[in-house]
Amino acid sequence: MKNRQTHTFFSGAELERIKQAVEEAEESTSGEIATMVVDQSDSYREAETLGAVLFASLLALVAATALHHVTIWTYIPLVFLLYFPSLLILRRFPRLKLSFAGRRRLEEAVRERAIRAFYEKGLFRTRDETGILIFISLLEHKVWILGDRGIDRKISLETWQVLARELSAGIREGHAREALLSVIDKCGKLLAEHFPKKHDDTNELANEMMV
Repeated sequence: MKNRQTHTFFSGAELERIKQAVEEAEESTSGEIATMVVDQSDSYREAETLGAVLFASLLALVAATALHHVTIWTYIPLVFLLYFPSLLILRRFPRLKLSFAGRRRLEEAVRERAIRAFYEKGLFRTRDETGILIFISLLEHKVWILGDRGIDRKISLETWQVLARELSAGIREGHAREALLSVIDKCGKLLAEHFPKKHDDTNELANEMMV
């Protein structure tokens, strides 16, 4: 899945500040913080298809009514004719299709994409299993924070969910950078409390934002 928005969502200066925030947050902990942003967590093909059918059906009804020829022989061909233009519109403006996906579907897609990224990027390979991923999915305006097994033993999932909701709200309100910096700082303090820095600690994960 190509990342188009991810290269422009944060400016170069913002990315550098986010990197510095990660470095600062890790100064007092053996935990490792990684950040990642993607355009979307899924293509939602079923939502595209449903949305295109409904749009095409509505447009066909309007067109048939305007032509004063509302019969099945006019309506059905118009639906087929208008299906592909409707599909193109949904792909051009992807947020339109989210209404046809459903909230639960979106949440599951973001969670599954975050878990996949956690393993694809090797975040599970830290020495003490103390890596966390702050995962941002732009299309859905959703965030998932995922901790490795060592972290899950001491910090509850509910704690990460609270921080994820805080960051999601910041993104929706147009304050993504500030919200992310705040959440990184809070993650660092939580990790420092439960996983203080060791004398032989090394930086095991890149501090730059992943895409």
